[in-house]
Amino acid sequence: MKGTSLSLLVGVGMMLSQAQATAQSFPTDDPVIKAIWQEGMVNSQAYNIAQVMMDSIGPRLSGSPALKAANEWAVMKFEEWGIPASNEQYGTWMSWRRGISHVDLIQPWVRSLTGMMLAWSPGTDGKVEGPVVAMPEFENKQAFDAWLPTVEGKFVLTSMYQPTCRPNTSWEEHGTEESFEKMSAARDTARNSWSAKSRALRTALGSSVDLALEEAGALGLFSSSWAGGWGATRIFSASTERIPAFSLTCEDYGLLHRLAQNGQGPVVRVEAEAENLGVQPIFNTIAEIRGSERPDEYILFSAHFDSWDGGTGATDNGTGSVIMMEAARILKTVYPNPKRTIIIGLWGAEEQGLIGSRAFAEQHPEVLQGLQAVFNQDNGTGRVARVSMQGLTGASPHFANWLSAVPRDITRHISLDFPGTPGGGGSDYASFICGGAPTFSLSSLSFDYGYTWHTNYDTLDKIVFDDVMNNATLTAMLAYMASEDPETVSRDQRVMPVNPRTGEQMTWPVCRSPRTWEEYRGR
Repeated sequence: MKGTSLSLLVGVGMMLSQAQATAQSFPTDDPVIKAIWQEGMVNSQAYNIAQVMMDSIGPRLSGSPALKAANEWAVMKFEEWGIPASNEQYGTWMSWRRGISHVDLIQPWVRSLTGMMLAWSPGTDGKVEGPVVAMPEFENKQAFDAWLPTVEGKFVLTSMYQPTCRPNTSWEEHGTEESFEKMSAARDTARNSWSAKSRALRTALGSSVDLALEEAGALGLFSSSWAGGWGATRIFSASTERIPAFSLTCEDYGLLHRLAQNGQGPVVRVEAEAENLGVQPIFNTIAEIRGSERPDEYILFSAHFDSWDGGTGATDNGTGSVIMMEAARILKTVYPNPKRTIIIGLWGAEEQGLIGSRAFAEQHPEVLQGLQAVFNQDNGTGRVARVSMQGLTGASPHFANWLSAVPRDITRHISLDFPGTPGGGGSDYASFICGGAPTFSLSSLSFDYGYTWHTNYDTLDKIVFDDVMNNATLTAMLAYMASEDPETVSRDQRVMPVNPRTGEQMTWPVCRSPRTWEEYRGR
């Protein structure tokens, strides 16, 4: 009976979607625009693409076997849709496979703690037990040097202690104004002091604090990068070479810190499996729908395929990758012979400095030179709400014309920033705007992106598929219009404004070569 009810609900939902599509008011009678809407909003494959990418393949850490599996799967999907695709090597990277890990408090009481190894962390040789000590704030390097020998045979807490892990929204809703202000002041004071003294210590050491702790004989390191929400923790990379490094939730990190600071003898047992697979080739997945009239002019769909691996990389940048794959599928279905060539680039190692896209731009100057438009998406699951012209004064008339063909249901959410300023980093758009190519970052609404960005909560359930469908449909329509545009988008650049912080005139960003693994690790 439950199965029958679910089928009825799904059927009703599909009929409602079809009715909405039929009732949709289009600003143009263009049959291709209408077909894109039907394919993107009624026949969408976005969920199916996302479910495999996030749930089955999982997180796609740069250089990992999972990212390579994702590359191979993406090529298979593109070819299934009739779009030629390949994995294009652009360099090498350290390959690392995460295994099972445990951090258990065993004294003064027993509790399994919530945390994860940081990426590229060494594992352990079986189970390792030891006491826990909190690293204090140091006034100078001499104080650090005097304390350093005490870490031998111990696990070290290396992050600032948060006075509370209750989110600000909870304090504001339930606490008194005086209580909230008191908490905020305490947190700001602690943060400012810790940041200033940590920065000074790193400068004085001239090397990694973590490596110094490792050399002094620490058993392992615990850190915590709280994202401001219940249990949300950012998971980045380790800098140690022989001992494990973990990120713990704010709550469990705080427990260990209080026990250590109050002399209550915390002891942990750690077991961490990790496999270093050595330096391996890394790839961008590149697909192409060849242009029929102007094949040497290009429209580029841009999204990074890699992710950090605290969650499954759903909103950073699984959603961007799904949008570009789905937009390509839509166009191949309803607009299989574009006038200009459409390239889909799913980039590697964006999280380590836009490495895949910078390599592609450097290795394919003919594409960079022939770009009519780049559409990049990389900031979460929300519907597109802002598009900057990135400092190109001649781009606005073209983009406005393209957008005029898009139904009001999509455009009513979007504001345009003209002329804007070119982005020097932050996402893969920077790899192309630096060369003067017409590049548009499809910036979406937050949807609490701060809680999912690089955290253990970046998982499929956080994706808002109505918005992903909206964004894929928008991207396909913009690409269609850009392909059909009889004119080439101007690359005229604005006079750059004065930086209000420095008082100096800003300059157009300079294209950079991609970093190597060794450069990334600072070795």
